[in-house]
Amino acid sequence: MELNGAVVLVTGANRGIGAEFVKQLKKRGAAKIYAAARDASAVEADGVEPIELDITNAGQIEAAARAAGDVQILINNAGISTGTSLMTGDETTIRREMDTNFYGPLQMSRAFAPVLASNGGGAILNVISALSWFTAPGSGAYAASKAAAWMLTDSTRLELASQGTHVVGVHMGLVDTDMVKGMEGAKIDPADLAGAGLDAIESGAQEVLGDDWTKFVKSGLPLDPKERYGQIFAALA
Repeated sequence: MELNGAVVLVTGANRGIGAEFVKQLKKRGAAKIYAAARDASAVEADGVEPIELDITNAGQIEAAARAAGDVQILINNAGISTGTSLMTGDETTIRREMDTNFYGPLQMSRAFAPVLASNGGGAILNVISALSWFTAPGSGAYAASKAAAWMLTDSTRLELASQGTHVVGVHMGLVDTDMVKGMEGAKIDPADLAGAGLDAIESGAQEVLGDDWTKFVKSGLPLDPKERYGQIFAALA
């Protein structure tokens, strides 16, 4: 799909990866960009249409789908990471993480699927994570929500194939944003990740492995869990 002249909606567009998607889309000639954020006044980019949108709020999602009926590409970028353990963490926080990282993109995709169909099929891009394929102490809630988002992406791709909607999943390790500000390790530039995701929309690719760490993690999926986690934790040490 051509980005030049396209109409795109980006969630979590006020900062981090979402803000980079907006910048890259402008460079590639998108005709209109709906920049969605829980606080629309936090969207600082020029030449976009800010939308007040909390992706855990069904009413706001429905309103956005009505207001942005010309959308051809949906970028589900908004997400949270709370560092909550599944075994000892607060259950309300675990549910909030699932609501944001899984149910949010699910509800957005369900609301905008008819919009995309009416506009020729279009595309959906889901920002996921390498943590959809492994977990670590303290990452249980986030990893569970991103594993669910991975399956959401596959299911959406299959279910919307008949209407011609192209679905892309973007996986990555650490990205240099506020979400991982206090974490050590190699971090990729959010502009590079956003660019790779948009390249996939234009090329027809279905999955983006954003860095070497993500490629390494995915390569271990066929292994027995003991061997796979031994390999991952040895690399993290």
